Amino acid sequence: MSTLNFVGEYLAEARQILERLDQTAVEQMAMLLAQTRQAGGRLFILGVGGGAAHASHAVNDFRKIAGFEAYAPTDNVSELTARTNDEGWASVFESWLRTSRLGPRDAVLVFSVGGGDAERNVSPNLVAALRYARSAGARILGIVGRDGGFTARVADACVIIPVVNPAHVTPHTEAFQALVWHLLVSHPALKQAQTKWESIR
Repeated sequence: MSTLNFVGEYLAEARQILERLDQTAVEQMAMLLAQTRQAGGRLFILGVGGGAAHASHAVNDFRKIAGFEAYAPTDNVSELTARTNDEGWASVFESWLRTSRLGPRDAVLVFSVGGGDAERNVSPNLVAALRYARSAGARILGIVGRDGGFTARVADACVIIPVVNPAHVTPHTEAFQALVWHLLVSHPALKQAQTKWESIR
């Protein structure tokens, strides 16, 4: 395959994903987020690797554009590494949420390619955090890939990025996670502040 063909095929895959994205699931997520904010709840955004970078960016957007009290545990590298060193990687998010007194008014949003799989020891920290969130009565939301893993099984609302090419699950999932959260903070039920460039005429 020539590199030009690769570019065309990759973009064609993206178009297929866009056409197959579950709009009802996105709308359900928007409504649950609106209810969370209306109730005075906080939004905790979890992710590992690319998901951690997304979490940091999304926290900014949900706070600045949508008026949420939002946090990402991975933004505090000192606490994250201290907990990893002293308590172990698998419990870092759970213990962070416990210290934050996660409760029924709050919501947890996960960015993950696989959604967590305790049996295969993939993102066990997400699994532990979501088990705790469920026990605390918090809403669980996810934007995930593949079959959604543990996140999709326990979520109140979950957008699963469709798989159109198994060789590109990770890059497409992470790309469309950004599309979906930007859609959410732009949603009429959530957007409260104008974004800078749209405000300049």
